[in-house]
Amino acid sequence: MLSKFLDPKNDVAFKKIFGNEKNRDILIHFLNDLLVFKERKPITEVEFLKTIQDPEIAAKKTSIVDLMCTDQDGNRYIVEMQVAKEKGFTKRAQYYAAKAYGSQLKISEKYQDLKEVIFLAIADFVMFPNKVAYKSDHVILDKDSLEHDLRDFSFTFLELGKFNKNIDELSSIIERWAYFFKHAEETSKEDLAKIIGNEAIIQRAYEELDRFNWNEEELTAYEAAIKKQMDYEAAMEQKYDEGKAEGKAESMVEVARKLLAKKMAIETIVDITGLTAQQIQELKPSKT
Repeated sequence: MLSKFLDPKNDVAFKKIFGNEKNRDILIHFLNDLLVFKERKPITEVEFLKTIQDPEIAAKKTSIVDLMCTDQDGNRYIVEMQVAKEKGFTKRAQYYAAKAYGSQLKISEKYQDLKEVIFLAIADFVMFPNKVAYKSDHVILDKDSLEHDLRDFSFTFLELGKFNKNIDELSSIIERWAYFFKHAEETSKEDLAKIIGNEAIIQRAYEELDRFNWNEEELTAYEAAIKKQMDYEAAMEQKYDEGKAEGKAESMVEVARKLLAKKMAIETIVDITGLTAQQIQELKPSKT
């Protein structure tokens, strides 16, 4: 049976919900729900900005969807949906935040004019295996006093791989957002009321995912994004398999060298390592 709702982790769907001018209120609500503001007042307005793209990174990180906006006070927000586990993601989060921070300063402007940068990522995997919580907020603190003197950078990560609550256990707006991202595609019409609860904004987000509200062009782009993601994952798997094969071959070469040093017969080494007799002969030290 065809699912009524599409997958919000898909880059086209994600941008339709959160990166669309007509859905500014959904983005504002989402940011206010997920981020820890403390002394800073909640967001009331957002302006979409051109996302920061490093051409080399963008060419490789096809699974990334980016959204950047600024609030009424000029603070900048980077929102990413990361669907594939990749080495160095936390480093890249800091790199993007630093680029967003530095790009604010124009000629004749002063350092004190720089505004905060807040990085928010929804990850469809476990990022921090030693942390129990599925949501974590990171800021720069004084190592001894834990005072928060350097306030211009903060990072929030929502790890869907750790979120395991069912519909009946949802009790907060953060949990409803986490459930939305993880299970929207499999949500039935019967379960929708329970998931939404009293949160009209979650209902709005689901309405944006209703495939019957999408036109043919949008659905084609959605399917293309799925294919692109599948191609990327297949390429990464192929690269991993090739790396394993190469590593195994190198390991067998080392085993063969050790057996040669023990004067073992070449035929026996062939049986043990799977290398050819010629390959093993070439491993023998040359006589000078």
